[in-house]
Amino acid sequence: MLSRRSLFKVALSLLAVPIGIASQGEAQAQSAPNNRPPPPRREPRPAPRRGYTWVPGHWAWLPRRGWVWTAGHWEENRRGFEFVGPRWVLRRGQWIYEPGRWVRSWR
Repeated sequence: MLSRRSLFKVALSLLAVPIGIASQGEAQAQSAPNNRPPPPRREPRPAPRRGYTWVPGHWAWLPRRGWVWTAGHWEENRRGFEFVGPRWVLRRGQWIYEPGRWVRSWR
């Protein structure tokens, strides 16, 4: 019969054994999509709001859930800037998300 100390050592050694760890390639495949995002959803555009820009909704990628829709929202305008909406770009076989951002307006 094993002593408590021996059982503790066995338990610790079992914790150190990797169980079901994905390879680096599999982990990357799960963290970034390699299939194109679904077409954008049609969502109602609210009435214009003075001093704000409407940012349409977009698809977000969640590794464990897949594609998830993120609803549109209002962004407060920034003087001297224009809003460029979020988009998905195909790079080296993987879809990369470029979040929306404010860029300096040259007008």
